[in-house]
Amino acid sequence: MGIAQENFIREFCDAWGDGTDTSRPDVEKILSMMSEDAVWQLWIPGGPIIRGRDALRKEIHSQMQYARNNKCNIINIVSNDRLVMTERADQAIINGHAAPHSMVAVYELDDDGLICAWREYLDMADLTRKMQGAA
Repeated sequence: MGIAQENFIREFCDAWGDGTDTSRPDVEKILSMMSEDAVWQLWIPGGPIIRGRDALRKEIHSQMQYARNNKCNIINIVSNDRLVMTERADQAIINGHAAPHSMVAVYELDDDGLICAWREYLDMADLTRKMQGAA
């Protein structure tokens, strides 16, 4: 159940980059996979909530200023027709430091099959240490 939805989210994750020095997020593809009024809640608990494509575009471009070599690595995925959950072991270089991080991402899909809500659950204290170059 939810194979098409899972493949859609795999494609969405791939649009963020392949982990190489030359890859960058495909911002327009990412946004095209999200509803006009989509909500992205970063770094649960306590992270910001980004609403709507214009704000999402701004946030992605902001992140591109300090993060590179992005790669979303899906470990496990489960879904139904409206919800996809991924366990991921992502990699990135943030502020010049390797910042591998584990997370769970939850994607809600609307009637058109687009992402209308996206929440990321991760340990920001761990990621912050890595962004600062701490072992």
